[in-house]
Amino acid sequence: MPTCSNGQVSLYYETFGNVSQPTLVLVNGLSSQCISYSEEFCGLFVDQGFHVIRFDNRDVGLSSDGPKGYSLSDMGNDVLAILDDLDIASSHLYGMSLGGMIVQTLAIDSPHRVRSLISVMSTTGDRDVGQASAQAAALLMTPGSTQRDEAVANHLAGLRVWGSPEHFDEMAITEFAHRMYERACRPQGVVRQFRALRRDGSRSERLSQINTPTLVIHGTSDTLIDISGGRRTAEVIGGAQFHSVEGMGHDCPPHFWDEIVGVVTAHAQKSDKVGLI
Repeated sequence: MPTCSNGQVSLYYETFGNVSQPTLVLVNGLSSQCISYSEEFCGLFVDQGFHVIRFDNRDVGLSSDGPKGYSLSDMGNDVLAILDDLDIASSHLYGMSLGGMIVQTLAIDSPHRVRSLISVMSTTGDRDVGQASAQAAALLMTPGSTQRDEAVANHLAGLRVWGSPEHFDEMAITEFAHRMYERACRPQGVVRQFRALRRDGSRSERLSQINTPTLVIHGTSDTLIDISGGRRTAEVIGGAQFHSVEGMGHDCPPHFWDEIVGVVTAHAQKSDKVGLI
C-alpha cells in the first residue's frame, strides 16, 4: 500500500474508488487507526461517487512517529502531503473527534485545499463546551498497554462508557480490538497526539473567519465529547449546518452509516455546486 512523507513523518494511506471523482479524506480520532473507517463504510461513499482516502495519523497504525512537540497544524499538513502525493488540489475533509479538530485546523490554515468541512463528534477547544463525563474522562486518562489482553479490555471499557448505548456489540468490538492490536500497538504515540490536542487551545475565533462550507455532526449520546462541543462548532462557523444523530455516542456503529453517508453526500454535492457558480 502507498506511503508518502511530510518531512520526517512517513504516512500510510489507502484509497477507494476513482481518483477522477471528488475526493473525501477520512481523518481519524485519538489513537484510532485507519481501519476504524471500515472498507464497507468507505464503500458506501464510493457508491455515492466519491474517491475516498483513509490513512493512519502520525504516531499510530503504520505511519511513523512524529517529532517531539508537533501541533494540529502539523497533523493537518500530513493530510496535505497525502493529497499532494496523489496530485489532488482540494478535497472534502471528514474528521471524527481529534480528526475533527485536525480538519478544522486545516480549513483555517489552508482553506483553498478544502472543498468542504465535515466535523464529527468534535469541538472547538473551548473549555466550557464539549467536555467528557467524569467516568469517560477517567477512562481516557487510563495509561495504554502493550499487553494484548489489557489493550483489548481497555478498548471495551471505553466503548461501554462512551459508545452508542443501544448498539454495543461486544463480539464485534472485541474482534476489532484484536485486529488493531495485531496491526499496531503504540500507546506512547497516543500520548503525543493528546499533547497536540491540548496544546492547541480554543479555535473559535479562528473558525469564525473561515468561509468553507461546513457540516457538523454529533451524537446525542456522546459522553466523551459532549454534544455542546458540536453545537459550538456550528455556531462559530458562518453558515454551518448542524446535524444531530439520535442515540449515537462517541463511535459510529453500522446502524448509523446510512444516515451519516446521506447527510455528508448531500452536503458535499451542494458545496461542489456552489463552487461551480
